[in-house]
Amino acid sequence: MTRDRKLKVVAVAGSGTLFFHAAVLGTFLAASAAPTPLYRFYQETYALSPVLTTAVFAVYALALLKALLVAGSISDHLGRRPVIFGALLLELVAMALFTTASGAWGLIAARFVQGVATGIAASSLGAALVDVDRARAQLVNAIMPLIGMAAGALGTSALVQYGPHPLHLVYAILGAVFAAQAALLWLTPETGERRAGALRALRPRVVVPPQARRPLAAITPTNIATWMLGGFYLSIVPSLVVAATGSRTPLTSGVMVAALMVAGAFAVLQRRGRDAAANLTIGTLAMTAGLVIVLAGMHGGSVPVLIGGTLVGGAGFGTSFLGALGTIVPLAKPSERAELLASYYVESYLAFSLPVICAGYLVRRIGYVTTADLYAAAILAMSAAGFLARRALTSRRVSAG
Repeated sequence: MTRDRKLKVVAVAGSGTLFFHAAVLGTFLAASAAPTPLYRFYQETYALSPVLTTAVFAVYALALLKALLVAGSISDHLGRRPVIFGALLLELVAMALFTTASGAWGLIAARFVQGVATGIAASSLGAALVDVDRARAQLVNAIMPLIGMAAGALGTSALVQYGPHPLHLVYAILGAVFAAQAALLWLTPETGERRAGALRALRPRVVVPPQARRPLAAITPTNIATWMLGGFYLSIVPSLVVAATGSRTPLTSGVMVAALMVAGAFAVLQRRGRDAAANLTIGTLAMTAGLVIVLAGMHGGSVPVLIGGTLVGGAGFGTSFLGALGTIVPLAKPSERAELLASYYVESYLAFSLPVICAGYLVRRIGYVTTADLYAAAILAMSAAGFLARRALTSRRVSAG
C-alpha cells in the first residue's frame, strides 16, 4: 500500500471514529432530555408534588457534576474505551430503572444513575473526540449536546403523543440504541493511552488559577443566568405551557425545548471564533429579549409567541455559553485547564439545578405562571449584574493599562 493510500485509510477510519463518538455523546444527551416532556405525566400518574418533580430533575445535574469531579479524568489512566463502555452499561441500568419506576424514588434513582453515567461519558467522549481530531473536537463537543437534547425532548414528546406506553417506550428504544453502541464501541480503535495514577485521579480538584479569578468572577452572573435558563426549560416549561396556554399537547413542550437547543446550536456555529466579550454581550441581550417575548406569550396564552421567544432566547443561551468558555479557557495553562473547567462546571450545574428546586417549592404556593415571572426576573437581574461586572472589569483594565 502506498503512503498516500495509507494516509487516506487512516483519515477515513478517523472520521468514522469521530462520527461514532459524536453519535454516542448525542445519544447520552438525548436520553438526559427524554424525561422532560414526561414530567407532567409523572406528576399526574404518581401524584408527585412540584417539589418532588423538580428534585427528580435536579438530582441528575448534581450526580453528573459529582461524576465530572470524581471521574472526569479517569479515561486518561484506564483508556477511553473501557470507561465509555462502563458509562454505557450504567446508562442501560438507568433505562431499566426508568421502565420499572413506579413513583418518585424510582425516578430519582434512575436520574441519579443517569447523571453519573452521563458525567463519565461526557468527559471520556470529549477526550476521545480530541484524540481523534483536535481541530473539529471543540465544535463537536459544543454542538452535539445541544442537538442531542433537542432530539431527546422532541422525540419523546412525539412518542408520547403518537405511540403506545408513553412512560416507557422511549426508554426501551434508547436502551436498544445504547446496547448497540456498547457492542460497536469495541470495533473502534482505542484513542487514549493507559498510565498510572488512576486512584489519584479520582480525587476532585477545583482550582481557579490567579490570572483567571477576576474574569471568572466577572462572567459568573451571566453564566448563572445562562444555566438557570437551561434548567428552567428542562424542568418547569412542560407544566408551565399547560398552565399558561391550556394546551395539553405533549409535542408542544418538546418543540419548546428543541427550539431552545437548536437555536443555541445554530448560534454556536455562527459565533464560533468571534470575540468572547462580544459573544457575552450579544448573548445577554438575546436572552433578555427572548425572555421578555416568552413572558408576553405566557401571559397572552400564545404558543407561537412562546416558541418565537424561545428561539431568540436560545440564540442567547448558545452565544453566552460560547462567550463564557471563550473568556476563561484561554487564560489557563494546559496543566491548569481541567481544574479551571471543573470550577466552571461546579458553578454552572449548581445554577442549573438549585434554582429549579426553589421554583418547585414556589409552584405549590403561587402557581406556575407567577413562579415563572419570578424565575425570569431572577435571570434578568443576573444578566444585568453580569453586564455591569464585565464593564467594571474592562474599566479596571483600561485604568491599569
